[in-house]
Amino acid sequence: MEFVRNFPFISIILSLFSGPLSSILDRKKAKWWNMIVIGLIGAMSLAVLMYVLGTGEAYVYTMGHFTAPWGNEIRVGVLEAFMAFFFCVVMFLCMLGGIREREAEIEESKQNLYYVMINLLLSSLIALIYTNDLFTAYVFVEINTISACGLIMIKQNGRTIVAATRYMIMSLLGSGMLLLGICFLYGITGQLLMSNIQEQVHRIASEGSYHIPLLVSMGLMSIGLAIKSALYPFHGWLPDAYGYSTVSSAAILSSLVSKGYIFLLVKIFYRVIGFDIVMDSKVINVLFVFGIAGMIMGSIDAIRENNIRRMIAFSSIAQIGYIYMGFGLGTTEGVVASIYHIVSHAATKSLLFVSAAGITDVSGDSTDFFDLTGAGYRNKLAGVAFTAGSLSMIGFPIFSGFISKLLFAQAAVGHTFKMLPTLIALAISTILNTIYFMKTVIRIYTPMRKSRDREKKNTVVRMTDQPLKSAALICFILMNVILGLRSETIVLMIQNGLKMFG
Repeated sequence: MEFVRNFPFISIILSLFSGPLSSILDRKKAKWWNMIVIGLIGAMSLAVLMYVLGTGEAYVYTMGHFTAPWGNEIRVGVLEAFMAFFFCVVMFLCMLGGIREREAEIEESKQNLYYVMINLLLSSLIALIYTNDLFTAYVFVEINTISACGLIMIKQNGRTIVAATRYMIMSLLGSGMLLLGICFLYGITGQLLMSNIQEQVHRIASEGSYHIPLLVSMGLMSIGLAIKSALYPFHGWLPDAYGYSTVSSAAILSSLVSKGYIFLLVKIFYRVIGFDIVMDSKVINVLFVFGIAGMIMGSIDAIRENNIRRMIAFSSIAQIGYIYMGFGLGTTEGVVASIYHIVSHAATKSLLFVSAAGITDVSGDSTDFFDLTGAGYRNKLAGVAFTAGSLSMIGFPIFSGFISKLLFAQAAVGHTFKMLPTLIALAISTILNTIYFMKTVIRIYTPMRKSRDREKKNTVVRMTDQPLKSAALICFILMNVILGLRSETIVLMIQNGLKMFG
C-alpha cells in the first residue's frame, strides 16, 4: 500500500494529539506549533488529492486492519481530499490574519487553551470529511461543538458567554436530533458503516418496509444538522457568536464549522441513504423552503444592522440558505452548486471578517457604521479586501460569488415547480446583498469631516505595519479571484467527487 494512503488517518491523529501538546508548550511555541500542524495537514491533504486524481478512484483505509463491524474505516475520494486541503488553507489564513487580535483580546494564561480548541476543531473537521462510519461522525460532531463553544467564550466578556450558552443549547438540540436519527437508522439496518447502511436502506426501500422509521430518521438527521449549521429559522445563536468572538474565531466558525456539518449531510444523502431515496422522501422540499426563507430573511436582518461584524454574521444566514436551497432542488446540479458555494462562502466570509478587523482597527476599535467613515483610506488594504469580499457576495463577475449564483440559476432552469421560486429568490437576495454590502463600502470610502478628524484621532495602518494580516488578506483576495476564474476545474472536481461518493 502506498504510504500516501495513510495521510488522512495521520492528519486526524496529528491534530487530535496536538491539542494536549499545545496545553503544555510555551505560549509562543504553542502558537507556531499550531500553524505548523495546520500547514502539515494541508500539505498531506494536497498529496492525497494528487494521488486520488492520479488513480481516478476512491479508496478505503481500514484502521487497525480490522474490517467492519469490528474496525473503523476512512473513505477517501476527490471531494474529501479537496475539502480537507481547502479547509486547512482557510484555517491557516484565518489564524494568520487574526494573530494581533488574539494576543490583544485573550488573556495570556488562556491562549494555550485557544490553540487546544483549534487543534481539536481541525481534527473533528478532518474526521467528518473522511470518516465512513456514522457513529464516529457523531462523536466528532460533538468534539466540533465543544471546540467551537470554547472558541466563542475564550474572550470571556458578558456577550460571548451568553453567545456561547445560546450556541451550546441550540447545538445540543441539533446533536440530539442527529443521534436519534442515527439510532432509528441503526435499529432498522443493524449497521453503522455508511456503505453497509446504504445497502440495507436500498433493500428496505425495494421491499417497501420500515417506510415511516426511515423517513423519521432522514428528517431527524437533516433537521439536526440544519440546526447546527444555522439554517433559518434555527439561526438565533449565530449573530452574537460570530459578532463578538475574536476575529480568528468568527472567521473559522462562519467559514468552516457550519460547512463541516453540511458536508456530513451531503455524505448522509449520497453515501448513507442514497440521493434517489432522499428525493422520493420529500425531505428536500422542506430544506428548499427553509433555504429560500433564509436567503431573504438573513439579508433583511443584515440590512437592519449598524454593527459591521453582526451584519457579516447575518449575511452568513443568507448564504447558508443558498446552500440548502441548492440541496432542495433535488438534482445533482443543485448539489454541485451548493458544494461550490460552500467553498466560495468559506473563502469570502473569512476575507470579510479579517478585513473588517482591519477597518475597525483604524476606527477606534468601533464596529458601529458611523465610526467607520473613511476607514478605507486609513487602512487601504483592508478597504480593498472588504470591497472585494462584498463584490463576491453580491455576485460580481471574476469573483467566486458570481459563479455560485450562476450555478444555482443553471441548476434551477428546467425544474418544473422550483425554477421560478429559485430565480426570484436569487434576484431578491442579490438586490438585498447589494444594499447592505454597498452601504458599508460607501461608508468606509466616505471622507471624514475635518472637525470629526480632530475630535477622534484615528491611526493610519500600512501593509508593512501588519505584515501577517496583510499577507492573509492578499491570499484571500487571490483565492476569490482564482475560484472565480478557474471555476470549471473546481466544478469538475466536485462532480467527479460526487460520482465517487456512491
